[in-house]
Amino acid sequence: MPALPTNLDRHVAIASLAIREAMQDARLEPLSQDRSERSGAYWGTGAGSAATVEDSYARLHADQRIRPLTVLLGMQNAALAQIAVEFGLRGPQLAVSQACASAAAAIGEALLALRWGRADRIIVGGSDAPVVRSQLLAWESLRVLARRDDDVPEQSCRPFDRRRSGLVLGEGAAAFVLERESVAAARGAPVHAELCGYGNAGDASHYAKPDPDGQARAMKQALADAGLAPEDIGYLNAHATATGVGDVSEAEAIRRVFAESRTMPAVSSTKAIHGHTLGAAGALELAVAVLALERGCLPPTAHLEIPNVEGLDLVHGAPRECSIEAAMSNTFAFGGSNVSLAVRRYTD
Repeated sequence: MPALPTNLDRHVAIASLAIREAMQDARLEPLSQDRSERSGAYWGTGAGSAATVEDSYARLHADQRIRPLTVLLGMQNAALAQIAVEFGLRGPQLAVSQACASAAAAIGEALLALRWGRADRIIVGGSDAPVVRSQLLAWESLRVLARRDDDVPEQSCRPFDRRRSGLVLGEGAAAFVLERESVAAARGAPVHAELCGYGNAGDASHYAKPDPDGQARAMKQALADAGLAPEDIGYLNAHATATGVGDVSEAEAIRRVFAESRTMPAVSSTKAIHGHTLGAAGALELAVAVLALERGCLPPTAHLEIPNVEGLDLVHGAPRECSIEAAMSNTFAFGGSNVSLAVRRYTD
């Protein structure tokens, strides 16, 4: 692969790197023209080109010339454009910006596009790189960032724990090669799981306060779309960001969905490990769910020692060896956007 241009925003650069790994993992060779026209790109980002925007304002206030490519590097579909050009993806394209649910929504919409026959494959995922001064100050002003634990600062993010005080921002990207089953089989592609369910529901109630009703509807939609019953879900990767209100709301939503199930799914949040990657979270955490399904090993919620949400089977302390047939990933966003995705073990 050629080297990346040096002027790309960080969220664009890491998107490209993630897709290179995904295509290598999928054993997907460079696409011929006819195949490229049936290959699309769907990508999610929340903060977008945060570093590019910050650099532009710094230049403006210093009376320096704005970089000529600022518009192109800073547009919300900058990552999508780079992806399509670099990998020759000439099929349908969609840039999704749905706050923290961006990547999850992009993945769900890609699933629908494949079902409708609009493409044979879609490269999909999300990326965000919000760790810049302006973003950090903005999130601090919102009062949702974790307070530093002076004794163990690396444990400041504690989802579902009584001592939780907020989230820790992270940066990252995750990508998938989604293909129609017949296309993947024809080329002998390795398959990690079947993406089978997508739910997308809005709260329409508050910019920042989550509503368990909307979250529960997203999960129920994903189950119905997949043709799964609640008891079929063996593991649920929770959105849980370690905010006081958010974790409680999601726990209530999970209890509502699985209240009449014979068994509750094992639940964990991995944000204590990789931070809240905003628009990339839905892709990154779906990858966690897929690996848990494939490997039969459920990741624990790091730094969780004193659970204070009731009625959930929380995985904490150590990974749990467990063979499961289906898993779910939740991604809930400011603005009341709720997306749930379901995957199941693939059998040909």
